[in-house]
Amino acid sequence: MRKSARVAVIGAGAAGLATTKALLDVGADVVTYEKGDRPGGLWSQHNSSGLSAAYDSLHLNTSKGRTEFADHPMPASWVDYPSAELVAVYLTDYANTFGVTERIRFGTTVLGVEREESGSHRGTWSVRCEDGTTERYDAVVVANGHNWDPRRPEPGYPGTFSGVQMHAHDYRDAEVFRDRRVLVVGMGNSAMDIAVDASYVAASPVLLSARHGVHIVPKYLFGRPADATGGAIAGLPWRMRQRLAETMLRAAVGRPEAYGLPAPAGGLFQNHPTISDTILHRLTHGEVVPRPGIERLHGDHVVFTDGRSDKVDTIVWATGYRVSIPFLSARWLGTDPEKMQLHHRVFHLDDPSLAFVGLMQSTGAALPIVEAQAKLVAAHLSGTYALPVESERRRIADRALREARARWGEKRPAMRIDFDAYLASVPGELRAGRKRLDDGASPFVSRLVPLQPRPATTSTATTDEVTT
Repeated sequence: MRKSARVAVIGAGAAGLATTKALLDVGADVVTYEKGDRPGGLWSQHNSSGLSAAYDSLHLNTSKGRTEFADHPMPASWVDYPSAELVAVYLTDYANTFGVTERIRFGTTVLGVEREESGSHRGTWSVRCEDGTTERYDAVVVANGHNWDPRRPEPGYPGTFSGVQMHAHDYRDAEVFRDRRVLVVGMGNSAMDIAVDASYVAASPVLLSARHGVHIVPKYLFGRPADATGGAIAGLPWRMRQRLAETMLRAAVGRPEAYGLPAPAGGLFQNHPTISDTILHRLTHGEVVPRPGIERLHGDHVVFTDGRSDKVDTIVWATGYRVSIPFLSARWLGTDPEKMQLHHRVFHLDDPSLAFVGLMQSTGAALPIVEAQAKLVAAHLSGTYALPVESERRRIADRALREARARWGEKRPAMRIDFDAYLASVPGELRAGRKRLDDGASPFVSRLVPLQPRPATTSTATTDEVTT
């Protein structure tokens, strides 16, 4: 009987790279499918997949010390907040360093993933690709990301607009706004970055519209990266952390209302803050002007809920993304993938041989979270970590959802995780899984069925494709 699992990983962004590396570390036979022509996912602006939302001015909004993979620190010589271009280089180097690149099938789009329910391959997964190939695996890890399918306001605003409309996903550089009257809709990191970029070339002050406010956190607090300051109080209960952090933030920059912005809809560590050193500067100089929510569109004007009307040439919808997993059916995703409960935000409750890495919204950086999730997946599929029984998995997931709703309300509660609390929980979860094995639980590898070996493949990407 085979003692190593054959695993398909879908996506070669940060989550897919970390998963592939963790699986290789435990001796799994892994194939990683990537639509584009290089690793890096959304960080790789020139990826042929066309899914990257990276723009020229994009930098990390979490510091490198709180963003880097534990297994592959970023260079000490790099600045605290590297550019998207440097992050793409970093991810490519990660893939090459750990032998991940040669396991990636570039230029391959997955069309369907199905569980074999009968026949000699019952219990395995079939992965069907656009090139006409279908292969079987013991397990599948979904790591396709959830910031690539743009979401616009639903339903759309009344009226018609005669100018240009674009989503933040399509923004690359500020020249598109030169001598234009620009309205940016949204209060997230991309909205703030785009409003600031546009404010240097637009014909008039850039309008920034939002129905709800957010906390705006500068990249540095008291001479240190802001998230490092938060990390210093990570061991405290989140309500206590919230009070301390809000007090420090008010002392450093004041309240958003003082800049004409709407009050935050929730407390810090509840709704995701916006990280920006520059938006408050442009607001105080009058180069970015706040507006409330939109009431309607009227030709070349936008009418706001306070009755004001402004002439606008370009609207940028910085209104987020849908969670899209087009290759999985409702059998696995339910009616809405945003509401799908998972064990430890990784394992499907019906069948944990289907796992998800990166399908979460963290209060901090994504890379350390996906690295920890990848190690959970690898431990399970290698047989060194046993999951709780199904009834216990469901009980744990229900409790996590209740706690998330109490903290975050109804905005994607199933996906929400606390960065520091989650990272602290993974070692304990691994220890508990090893104890379940000691107590007689069956490891995943005991259930493997014979599969045909896969044909040898070679990578078509090289490290020269992404350069600084």
